[in-house]
Amino acid sequence: MQTQQIEDDEGPPPGWQQTSTPPPRPSAWAQMVCGSCRRLLSYPRGAKHVKCSCCQTVNIVLEADQVGQVKCGGCAVLLMYPYGASQVRCSSCRFVTEIGAHNKRPPWSVQQKKPTPKTSC
Repeated sequence: MQTQQIEDDEGPPPGWQQTSTPPPRPSAWAQMVCGSCRRLLSYPRGAKHVKCSCCQTVNIVLEADQVGQVKCGGCAVLLMYPYGASQVRCSSCRFVTEIGAHNKRPPWSVQQKKPTPKTSC
């Protein structure tokens, strides 16, 4: 009867050395679609601009509180646009959708306004 000896796996093989720093945690990365060629781009969170490695377009990174959403008037795909834009062009069907008053962001002064306490009589 033959017995097999099981070796303990206690780490990398002898002579193996890590040659580069480990990549940042996945939570430290975010993703966006290139506005020109539509490729999915990964970038470190906090970046203000992302350059596409395919088409070399420099894309502006907008945070969730800096963008609005509207359905395309041509194909009904959900579009995102920077607050303050008066219209947005769909990258799928090229239709230009006007941003209505209900899609505009309220002025900063209105957003920061504290509610007035109710007084009892």
